[in-house]
Amino acid sequence: MRPPLLRLGLRAGLIILLLVPFALLAIFVAASWAPLHGLDALISDSVHVWAVRHPAVVEAMRVWSLVFSPMALRAAALVLVIWLFRRHRPRLAWWVIIVMTAGGLVAAVLKLLVERDRPSFLDPVARAAGYSFPSGHAANAALASAVFLFILLPYARSPRWLWIAAVTVTVVTGLSRIGLGVHYTSDVVAGWLLGPAVVFLSIRRSTWVRTRRVRNVASLETSGPADRGLAGRDDRDRTAGDQGPVPRLAVHDRGRSQP
Repeated sequence: MRPPLLRLGLRAGLIILLLVPFALLAIFVAASWAPLHGLDALISDSVHVWAVRHPAVVEAMRVWSLVFSPMALRAAALVLVIWLFRRHRPRLAWWVIIVMTAGGLVAAVLKLLVERDRPSFLDPVARAAGYSFPSGHAANAALASAVFLFILLPYARSPRWLWIAAVTVTVVTGLSRIGLGVHYTSDVVAGWLLGPAVVFLSIRRSTWVRTRRVRNVASLETSGPADRGLAGRDDRDRTAGDQGPVPRLAVHDRGRSQP
């Protein structure tokens, strides 16, 4: 188990690594910084030329964007919430509700504040309404992936596959938005940064404690009876240690009841 100060430092470092690049991108986009705009336009034009020549890939990206749209990810999060309530984890369930709602609102508000127009082509392969920065699909995919990782990792027997699934959903969703020509690259990168940042900003010490308890319960569910007995005895010993030493009867008093 990591010491509290080390865990706090890691969390603060991750937040900084996510928010500083995101803030710089937002500033550059809002200021119409020419180098960034030129790079975005170059990538978008090159990808669009390639997409026009590969209609099957475009159709696959359309389907992927629909399956992993923000509304679909919120529906998946709702299933996770119901599962948590059924496992008697109401605080974690409410945390998922609050984080998913907050992340979606932050992305929507930023779109209105920055007011960046989407890429424009004479022969677009796809169309989307609203402003461009940040990408709502990319932000919600990264947000949902981080939430699912945080909740499900304690239960996962093979965390590697959970990580692969989360990264795949996040990356492919963002790339599909660039491939469809409805977002610039900087829009997607900003969404990838925003999603996990919202999750890390919302995590408090009590949330870490609850997930650690979930991890302990999950490990007990997959262990044998002897391991569960040892774990239970360790928990009782720890509880007794927290409450102070257990009073013991003297040898000559053991046969008599206490007043």
